[in-house]
Amino acid sequence: MGQDNQKTEQKPIGSGFGEKSTTSEVIKGIDLSGKTVIVTGGYAGIGLETTRILAEAGADLVVPARDREKALKNLEGIARIEVETMDLMDPHSIDAFAAKFISSGRPLHLLINNAGIMWVPLQRDSRGYESQLSTNHLGHFQLTARLWPALKQANGARVVHVSSYGHQMSPFHFEDPNFLHREYETLAGYGQSKTASNLFNVELDRQGKDFRIRSFALHPGSVIGTDLGRVAPMALFQQMGTHDADGNIFESVAAKLKTIEQGAATTIWCATSASLEGKGGVYCENCDIAELDQGQIEQRYDEPFSLRGVQPYSVDEADAKRLWALSEEMTGVNFNV
Repeated sequence: MGQDNQKTEQKPIGSGFGEKSTTSEVIKGIDLSGKTVIVTGGYAGIGLETTRILAEAGADLVVPARDREKALKNLEGIARIEVETMDLMDPHSIDAFAAKFISSGRPLHLLINNAGIMWVPLQRDSRGYESQLSTNHLGHFQLTARLWPALKQANGARVVHVSSYGHQMSPFHFEDPNFLHREYETLAGYGQSKTASNLFNVELDRQGKDFRIRSFALHPGSVIGTDLGRVAPMALFQQMGTHDADGNIFESVAAKLKTIEQGAATTIWCATSASLEGKGGVYCENCDIAELDQGQIEQRYDEPFSLRGVQPYSVDEADAKRLWALSEEMTGVNFNV
């Protein structure tokens, strides 16, 4: 698929769903019995809702968790779920988790790379890599590579990357991805990590489609009630115009945010929708393929539904190939498709 072709595919298809659609509406009539699904971070926020609704549709789920106790507690009462230990910032734990799954001999029909961190101070993993890049992209790159044989075995699989509108905050800095030579800004780190997810999605789909593995990235929307902003300084929200001087979210803003059920809906749509058959490598939002943002979209933080569209740098095929090579180098993983 050439550059122009990629951009041609990056446009809404009229899915029949929208910004207010919920997971229950999107999954209606879909039976996932006999399908095996892995959801990273599938025990909190939109990840928990993703796990719950897929289990309800009959899927067997494996949830790798950094906090096993929290996962077991949050997932209590949901059928057909296995909880395993894994930390996306620890390459050895990723390998151990994937090796255990591969040794079970099961095909993997759906891999949902949902876990993520945001608004953290500068932290580095054991390799010296910035934590948001390490968690949000490199860990998922390594996990996807290690689970690839099981995805191929499914003979029709999807990989879904929970990205973010936050990719608009930064392109990928190939010269200094780990903030060794530039000042650290947490939102620039987050934006770069989500651009990385989008670029990984483009190249993964290009390489995977011959094996009937398609890839999708998505923005869940601005969602109320997730724990993604738990370490964010209140000043950041006040600066964006969403919170008052006392640190309370303006009611007018809260009313425009998505519920958890609406926030997880695009993940479910990307994972299960028949209207995406034969497609892939695209970035989605509001349960449809997103529009390419070429400056025609007016965006305001106090109007969450205006935060939409995908930046051309985030779906650039040449950069996607370049990032793939860099990710192999940084993780030491030879992703042999």
